[in-house]
Amino acid sequence: MVLKELQVARRNKVPVAVVSDLESGVQGLVYVDRQHSPDLPLAATQADQVRELLRSARSGILPNSKLFVRSYVADYRLLIIGAVHIAQALTTLALECGYQVTVIDPRRAFATEARFRAVELCTEWPDEALARLAPDPQTAVVTLTHDPKIDDPALVSALNSEAFYIGALGSRRTHEKRIERLTELGLKDKLERIKAPVGLDLGGRGHAEIALAILAQVVQARYRG
Repeated sequence: MVLKELQVARRNKVPVAVVSDLESGVQGLVYVDRQHSPDLPLAATQADQVRELLRSARSGILPNSKLFVRSYVADYRLLIIGAVHIAQALTTLALECGYQVTVIDPRRAFATEARFRAVELCTEWPDEALARLAPDPQTAVVTLTHDPKIDDPALVSALNSEAFYIGALGSRRTHEKRIERLTELGLKDKLERIKAPVGLDLGGRGHAEIALAILAQVVQARYRG
């Protein structure tokens, strides 16, 4: 029964952890929002520990127990809006860290295979692309174009999704104007989700350095919430 339910969860890309009692061999399943372990009762603290492992896609033995947790999480995704120079460096770093990367830019002169290798390129408008790609809790969204016509629709879609990270390139003044526009669209209560100026403050100014700061913040959000 556990195996069959696990197969369904993995087929539907639903994060799930298999908890096994190393002594008895009894197993149960724990999801982000619920658990199914009728033959393996878990204390509330144990269930929370399992979910902590699941959220960070880690496996291991729970402290002071003989319970082994194996987390099954779909590949994390990074959706980049804007096929700019920073995006080129960011895709390389993200691929090295195991992210599935999609670069979205309706400007076909920018979104070319010559500039981006080994990633999915999308020339749809961002709101259309994100509606199709459906950002989930394993998805990060980063906007890089500086063009409100392109970035704002992406941010609206991302804010209305379950994306675990949303970042937007631009100065503080640029972000203040962005906040004004998105507030007028009724998103005031969600705007604190946007990391802007995007990236950890590492002090770098080059394209690759900015990309590194962005990915560092994405990784931090993934593992520390």
